[in-house]
Amino acid sequence: MHTSFFKKIALLLLVFSTVNFSFGQNIQLSKNTHVSVITCGTGNESYSLFGHTAIRVQDTTNAIDVVYNYGAFDFNTPNFVMKFIKGDLQYFAVAHSYADFISQYQYEKRSVYEQELNIPVDLKQKLFDNLNISLASGESHYTYKFIDKNCTSMVVDIINKTLDTIAIVKNTDTDITYRTILYPYFDGHFYEKLGTSIIFGKKVDQLGTQIFLPFELQKSLEKVSFQNRPLALENKTIIEFKNEVPMSWWNNPYTYFIVLSFIVFINKKSIDLFYLSIMAIIGIFFSFAGFYSLHLELGYNYNILLFNPTLIGLLYFYWTKNKKVIYNLALFNILSVVVYFFFIINKAHLVLVLPLVVCSGVVLVRLAIQNKKRIPIII
Repeated sequence: MHTSFFKKIALLLLVFSTVNFSFGQNIQLSKNTHVSVITCGTGNESYSLFGHTAIRVQDTTNAIDVVYNYGAFDFNTPNFVMKFIKGDLQYFAVAHSYADFISQYQYEKRSVYEQELNIPVDLKQKLFDNLNISLASGESHYTYKFIDKNCTSMVVDIINKTLDTIAIVKNTDTDITYRTILYPYFDGHFYEKLGTSIIFGKKVDQLGTQIFLPFELQKSLEKVSFQNRPLALENKTIIEFKNEVPMSWWNNPYTYFIVLSFIVFINKKSIDLFYLSIMAIIGIFFSFAGFYSLHLELGYNYNILLFNPTLIGLLYFYWTKNKKVIYNLALFNILSVVVYFFFIINKAHLVLVLPLVVCSGVVLVRLAIQNKKRIPIII
């Protein structure tokens, strides 16, 4: 949903070439002005899995054809990774030429669609002014949030602000969860799908009533009205490429099943302990992220019942050979896995995590049996 680092460098350089006419002059748009919402197709890189949204302003009379993009960030921000995890990384808008914008997406072989806004010239002028003021004043800087604040929601906000009403609202897929809405975007990206399934908590199980993805905005614009007429004209294809699902020898469900099946059937202590170590480390990260991060999507993460941090304690007592504590912790984690299973039984990611549930259950039961205190039989 945001552009890559290398793209940001190019965009920032282009700001200086376009910003002169945007900010330095009070341009009066002509009647020939067209203002449109640009929806960019998905790509195979992690940053492009969900597409992108931008706003185009075109005025041939004033030789203006500029795209405003709310998906930029500075990769050189101090403590970049920690800020991204915490959720206080600053994103901002940049303006660049339409020709360069299209050229980039042609290079990446990503489709681009355009929906012209059906609004009067005075509102086109107001939107143009709002965009330029936003860039010049720093109002375009925002703290990125996966659902609540991103390149798509920022475009919705500034258009609604310009129209002085909440004209753009979500009117499709409001009866399914955010988690379910995301899943089709992960075709050919199995481990990205698995990763988001386990790192996201309760928030993404809510009904998806808020526009947060580019193609959601595109669909909603096809149905919303303003001043008793459609807000957007017919969707126009600028460039189109066939979406090719990437093939990977490792990034697929087969390797997932093979590895977990190996752990279950090989029945070797060292492999079981290694598996539990990985689950424990992930659980500790979830605990850290839940308390540290401001991303609401990471909060209340019930997946921690499966990726249980107490597994670290179990491993510690294994090395100290305290069989009683190992047995009790194994039982506690078995109970956690059972509770987890019933908690997710109606969730979208049930089938995805079920192999992990089975694998963890088998490994923990084996460990509990191995460390159960034997009752001597007196003859």
